[in-house]
Amino acid sequence: MDGTMSVTRLKGSERARRRILVGSALGGLLLAGGLAACGGGNGQNAATSPTAGTTSTPNASSFSGTPPSALASSAASAIDSARASASAAASSASARASEFEASVEAETQRRSAAAEKELQNVKGRGNALSEVAMTGIPRAQSGGVLAVLVTITNKTGSDASYAVQVDFKNSDGKVVETRYVGAENLKPGKKEQPIAFSHEPPEPRLTPVLAKAQRY
Repeated sequence: MDGTMSVTRLKGSERARRRILVGSALGGLLLAGGLAACGGGNGQNAATSPTAGTTSTPNASSFSGTPPSALASSAASAIDSARASASAAASSASARASEFEASVEAETQRRSAAAEKELQNVKGRGNALSEVAMTGIPRAQSGGVLAVLVTITNKTGSDASYAVQVDFKNSDGKVVETRYVGAENLKPGKKEQPIAFSHEPPEPRLTPVLAKAQRY
C-alpha cells in the first residue's frame, strides 16, 4: 500500500511540474506577443522611432526658415531694387556727363571768343607763330569730322596767354571757314593742345592753315 501511494504521489508531482512548465511557456509567449504589439502599435506606449522603409511627414511648425515662395518673392524684390539702383546710378552718371560736356563746350566757346577778340587788332600773322604747331587728326578718330590738334607751347620765361586763328581753305585757296582756339596763363615751358573742328561737310575737302598766333 505504501508503494502504491508513493507511485501515485510521484505521478501527481510529475503532472504538477508539467503544468508549471506549460504555464511558464504560455506566459512567455503571451509576454512576447505583448511586447511585439507594443513595438508595432500606434498607442500611447508605442515606440516613437519609425521602422525601416517608412517615411514621416515633418511638422511645419518646427521650421524657423522662410518658405520657398517667400524666398523667391524676396529675391525678386532684391533684384528689382538692384536694377532700380543701377538705373538711377546710370541716369546720374549720364546727367553728370552731360553737365561736364556742357561746361567744356561753354569753356571752349569762351576761349574761342577771347582769342577772336584778341586777334581783331593784330596786324600780320602775330608774334607767336614759332610757338604754335598743328597736327591733323585722322577722320577715323574724329568721327569723320575735319579736325586739327593745335599745340601751343610757351617758350618764354614768364606766364603768357595765346590766341590762335585756323583757316580752312578749299582747293582754290579760298577761306571757307575760320576757327579760333587759345590758351590762358600758360606757365613757361608748358603747353596746351586745343582742337580746332571744322563745321563744314566732309566734301569738298578743306585744308587747315595756321593763319595767326598771338601771345599776350
